[in-house]
Amino acid sequence: MATLDITGEQFASTIEGNDIVLVDFWAEWCGPCKQFGPTYSAVSEKHPDVLFTKVDTEAEQQLAAEAGITSIPTLMAFREKVLVFSQPGALNAQQLEQVVDAVKALDMEEVHAHVAKQREEAAAKSSGTQDGSQIPDL
Repeated sequence: MATLDITGEQFASTIEGNDIVLVDFWAEWCGPCKQFGPTYSAVSEKHPDVLFTKVDTEAEQQLAAEAGITSIPTLMAFREKVLVFSQPGALNAQQLEQVVDAVKALDMEEVHAHVAKQREEAAAKSSGTQDGSQIPDL
């Protein structure tokens, strides 16, 4: 499957409407982005069950800011509407394949349970009833 350019208006519906979505935040002037582009496109052809999207950070500055993009290229992966991977820097084909395979292999019941626990702890902390323990990283 080819990559799909998306805008800020399409971002939420794209994440909500697809099981696995990879997002490449890039810009035309970015050398590493240009190097990563063909790799991203080639790997997308091998995974028709994954939606590979691209966001032009120059055209979509508000979306890039909302997503916390401070370096490009940045790759994000969403599974069942949950951000499960985010990393700046260009990946080679093998590294990108590893990311795709890892996202596909996630135990989403465990991920959703962890997200729910984080939300509960954050709510308790904001209401002053938290014991101060740290929320573990995914």
